[in-house]
Amino acid sequence: MDGRAAGRRPRPPPVTRAVGRAAAEAVAARLPTAGPVAAGLPTAGPVAAGVAAGSPAAGPVGVGPPVAGSIPAGLTAARATVAAGATVVAAPPVGTTVASPVPTSDAASTSGPPSGPSRDRTVTVGIATAMVAKGIGLAAPLVITPACFRYLGDQRYGLWMAITALTGMAWFADLGLGNGLLTRLGQLADDPRQQAREISGAFATLGVVAVLLLAALVVVTPVVPWVDLFAVRDPTVAAQTGTLVLICFGAFAVNIPLSLIQRIQYARGQMVQSNVWQSAGALTAMAVVLVAIAADWGPLVVVGGAVLAVPVTNLLNTVTYFWSAGPADRPTPRLVHRDTVVGLLRLGLQFFALTMMSSIALNVDNPLVANVLGLTVAAHYAVVGKLFGVLWIFVGLVGMTVWPVNGAALARGEVAWVRRNTRRMVALYGVIVGAVGLLLVGYGHRLIELWIGTVDRSTIRLPVLVGLAGWSLLVAVTSPLLMVQNSIGLLRPQFVGWASFLVLATVLKIWGLRQFGLAGLPGAACVAYLLTVVPAALVGYRRALARCGPS
Repeated sequence: MDGRAAGRRPRPPPVTRAVGRAAAEAVAARLPTAGPVAAGLPTAGPVAAGVAAGSPAAGPVGVGPPVAGSIPAGLTAARATVAAGATVVAAPPVGTTVASPVPTSDAASTSGPPSGPSRDRTVTVGIATAMVAKGIGLAAPLVITPACFRYLGDQRYGLWMAITALTGMAWFADLGLGNGLLTRLGQLADDPRQQAREISGAFATLGVVAVLLLAALVVVTPVVPWVDLFAVRDPTVAAQTGTLVLICFGAFAVNIPLSLIQRIQYARGQMVQSNVWQSAGALTAMAVVLVAIAADWGPLVVVGGAVLAVPVTNLLNTVTYFWSAGPADRPTPRLVHRDTVVGLLRLGLQFFALTMMSSIALNVDNPLVANVLGLTVAAHYAVVGKLFGVLWIFVGLVGMTVWPVNGAALARGEVAWVRRNTRRMVALYGVIVGAVGLLLVGYGHRLIELWIGTVDRSTIRLPVLVGLAGWSLLVAVTSPLLMVQNSIGLLRPQFVGWASFLVLATVLKIWGLRQFGLAGLPGAACVAYLLTVVPAALVGYRRALARCGPS
């Protein structure tokens, strides 16, 4: 009864210094940036370098680096129409329920990002605290890496990182529901009861996914020859391999539903609280690891403390958050209904499909370089790509903060604010990404030498750095347009753009590598992006604003 109160919607028309350095780089590489986790954190919050990456800023957020990878995510379609003085949500994704007109109340006003003058302040503070939280999240693994490497030994530490890499490949395990929920909650900012239904459905669905993964893990782990798969030579480490697999994959599975709390807090304009909890998780993981090493509690405790700290923090965050919420806002089993779950799954799978396509398009560079120019050149290009990947941390954090705010504003028909804020975000991205890009062009070789000790200047020439800076700027200034579409689930233009980019960019990149060497790669990416994704972004942006009514 409760789940159908809103009614069904009509169907509407995405052990040596060298080894130590490599281990540290592997840790940094597993950190959430802007992709699948850039977007990040893997979407479901995989464990990276002992610190679970569950931050929404790491989720698919629209754009990503050309080498390290990232996921643009496009999502739910909804618009606000004003009739007889009431704001109603119309044309949400197929299979979702429509929020009934809800008069403004105190409860409703706390269920989404604020409107009016406080909205800009919320966005600014959210971005600032997200940057602090991300800084802590990046620093914590780097602090514990040397201690972990020395204590665990190269074999055990290498095994841990290999298992972590496998969990990173399973970033899609949440079926896109995290980002789908983020969009739906933004659309339903003035309907806390329907928000509770959506949240209940998401927790129930991902709870089932987590239980199934844990059951499969228990059944499969004893059967899979992990020792041979990871080429473990040390008998002591070999005896612990199965347990390490269970610990790491178990933490990953448990964190799939628990990481939803971060999306919920972002969608409700509570970015500061979410970022504080994320920082607490990273610091807790670091503290547990260092204490376990100092007390010599054993390798399994060290790894377990590292990978379980963030899921436990997310659990505490979830319990605390909903305990303090009103009874009507809490997710409960009785609020789980088929229509809501089916609609959320459809939306999530759209996220998933778009994410997969854009991820392939953005991560094809290294294989192409290796095939055309050789593995040595590919290795150097991967390093410089990670350097420019720093820009995507900023792009991802800002995008995730603005995403639900855009959705709530469009659901209220505040198109003028969205248009003004989008222009502001384009300018912000342009200035910051452009300025940092210029710095990386000027000092990139020196930074790489400080980072890894050497750089092949004959391979990483100035045109390569200029091309990557231009590519980064181009994708960054397009991101705000995509985020507006993401906030209402306008997927089709993005599908067309990214599908076209995948085909055209691959052909141009191969030609560019053969004709101009490594410098031809980012140049080809820029040309393909200008011809495919940029027009799609502009068309989709205008269509999104038009769909949500006149300003």
